[in-house]
Order: sequence, then C-alpha cells, then structure tokens
Amino acid sequence: MNLIYKIASIVSVLGLSLLLSFNTYASSSNDKIIERIKPVGQVCMEGDDSCGGAMVAVATSGPARTAEEVYTAKCALCHAAGVSGAPKFGTADWADRGAKGIEALLATAISGIGAMPAKGLCNDCSDDELKGAIEHMISSAP
Repeated sequence: MNLIYKIASIVSVLGLSLLLSFNTYASSSNDKIIERIKPVGQVCMEGDDSCGGAMVAVATSGPARTAEEVYTAKCALCHAAGVSGAPKFGTADWADRGAKGIEALLATAISGIGAMPAKGLCNDCSDDELKGAIEHMISSAP
C-alpha cells in the first residue's frame, strides 16, 4: 500500500508539473499572439488622455503662401480664362461677388460651387490662403 501511495504521489506531481508547464506555454503563446496582432498605431486627439499624454507634431506644408502665389498656382487655371463660368480675374464679376462678403465667398470656395470642386482642388491650401486668394481676385476688379 505504501508503494501505491508513492506511485500515486509521483504521478500527481508529474501531472501537476506538466499542467503548469502547459499553462505557462499557453500563456506565453497567447502573449505572442496578442503581440503579433496588436495595432501598429493609434489615433490620438488633442486633449485625449488615453494616449498617455504623448504629443505628436503635425506635419505642415511649410510657410503660408502669398495670395498671388495661390492664385497663380491654383486659381488662375480656371479664373484667368473664365473656364466653366468661373468669374474672370480682373473683371467686374469680382465686384459683384465682393458684395457677398469675404466669409460667404470663403465658405463657397471651401465647399465648391457649380463646376468648381471643393477648395478649387487646392487641398493643401489653408483657409487663410484661400481667403487671401479670394481677396486678391476681388481687388482685381475694375
């Protein structure tokens, strides 16, 4: 009987050891899987504490362009020739539009109107740059 207890104890210890090592293996295997499938990054909003307070610099396109630079690079493509009914630069069309107010014109430029797409396809233009280009076109009116 004593021998049976010893064999049972040895089998119990071996079984427990195998069980613990399997759980450790499974746990480390799960950790590896979790590490492998975790997201590469996360989106943090300014003021959101869930990102640990990490602040990331936002890339900018450089210094602001002048109103004339924006007009020449982007707006002139349509407004110099009046493509698809665009008000032509240097004409009375801009005097009429200037009466609407710069904020209304800026809102229209941002959202687009008629054949003009949003921001006139100047997606890298800031609102201030668009506003400057609009003021430049208004000031061209006779």
